[in-house]
Amino acid sequence: MSDRVALLKGIRVWLVVFVVCLVLSGATAFPLVHELRWTEDLLRSLSVSDHLPGLMDWIERVRRGLDATDAKYPFVLYGTDWLAFAHLVIAVAFYGPYRDPVRNIWVVEFGMIACAGIVPLALICGPIRGIPFWWSVVDMSFGVFGVIPLYVLRSKIKRLEALTATPPPAAAVTA
Repeated sequence: MSDRVALLKGIRVWLVVFVVCLVLSGATAFPLVHELRWTEDLLRSLSVSDHLPGLMDWIERVRRGLDATDAKYPFVLYGTDWLAFAHLVIAVAFYGPYRDPVRNIWVVEFGMIACAGIVPLALICGPIRGIPFWWSVVDMSFGVFGVIPLYVLRSKIKRLEALTATPPPAAAVTA
């Protein structure tokens, strides 16, 4: 297998992994109310409240808020449906680099910029919305961990670009 083919295969594997994570991240926003109940039940069964009472207090507070919102104003949760949809749409954009990584490297760079944008969003909006700082750190970790595979992808695409670049014609070299 040539270096170019092996590199292209590696790029596509990284892209598939990233897209799967993006889709899962988005899809989990649809059943948010039920997920939070399941999470709270799981954490209680694991006695997390004994070791991390602050985490349990936060999970309970968020669950109560979601339950109240779902009971009285379910249309507010429509916003999380759009959040999920946005993740799915962004995942579709990564088909471009899958098909032609060199030409569509901008999608990977766009993803890196989006990951970087998570940090100021969490730092600004977290305190405004009353989110504990430690939870904002959890949110920021999605940007930090998300940018890692994108950085690897960008590096691999740049190597592929260098491998596929055609040398200038011989006449241009002598001129």
